[in-house]
Amino acid sequence: MNSTTKRISLISAALSAMLLASGCSTLPETSSKTIPPLRTYEDVVKKDSPRLLEVSDSMEGFNRGAYRFNYNFDKYFFIPVVRTYEFILPDYVEDRVSNAVDNIGEFANLTNNLFQLKFKDAGITLSRFAINTTIGIAGLWDPATSFGLERQTEDFGQTLGHYGTGNGSYIVLPIAGPSNVRDTAGMVVDGAIFTFAGPSAWVDDQGISNAYTATYVVDKRHRIPFRYRQTGSPFEYELVRMLYTMKRDFDIAN
Repeated sequence: MNSTTKRISLISAALSAMLLASGCSTLPETSSKTIPPLRTYEDVVKKDSPRLLEVSDSMEGFNRGAYRFNYNFDKYFFIPVVRTYEFILPDYVEDRVSNAVDNIGEFANLTNNLFQLKFKDAGITLSRFAINTTIGIAGLWDPATSFGLERQTEDFGQTLGHYGTGNGSYIVLPIAGPSNVRDTAGMVVDGAIFTFAGPSAWVDDQGISNAYTATYVVDKRHRIPFRYRQTGSPFEYELVRMLYTMKRDFDIAN
C-alpha cells in the first residue's frame, strides 16, 4: 500500500469515528425495520451538535431515491453477479484480470496527465504500459510497480479540478454511485475519449468492446469492499457523501 492510499484510509477511518462520536449520544432507538438512507442527519441530531462537512446537494430528493435504487440493484443483482464471478475464478486469476483492466486503463491516466501538463507522470504511465504489456504479458502481471513505477491515476474530473473547476452539486448516479456535476462530466469525457480515440477505437470490434466493458464493471465492483447499509451508521447517505467529497478533494490536491 503506497503512502497516498494509506492517507486516504486514515482520513476515512478518522471521519467515520468523528461521525459516530458526534451522533452516538443523540441517536433515537432503532429496530430491524429502520432504513438508514431514508433518515437524515438533521432529523435526529440536535442543532448544537457537530455538523457534517457541508456538501452542496441540491438534488437530494433524487439522490436519495437513486441511493435506494442502488441498494436494491446491488443486493439483488450486482453482488450476486460478483459473488458468482468470485466463485468461478480463483483469486490468482481474479488478480490477473484486475491487472489487465488496469493496464488498459493506463490510456485514461496518460491522456489526463498530459491534459494537466504532468509530463513526468505521463512518462511514468507510458513506461508502465510498455513494461506491463510486454514483460507483464498483456498486462496480466504488473512488473512496473516492482520496478518502482507507481500507477499515476488521473481522470478528467481531476483534470477539471486541477484547473479550478468546482465540485458542483453532489449527485448519486444510478448503478455508478456517488459523484458530482464535475466528476459526472469528466466521466462522460473519459468514456468518449476511450471509445473514439482510445483502445475501443483501436480494436474496432463491438463484441470485444462489450466484453471488456462487462469485465471492467464486474472487476471494479469486486474490488470495492463497500456494501450498502453495513456501515452501522443511520446516516450512511451523509457519510458516503462526505467521504466521497473528501476523497475527491484529496485526489485533486495530490
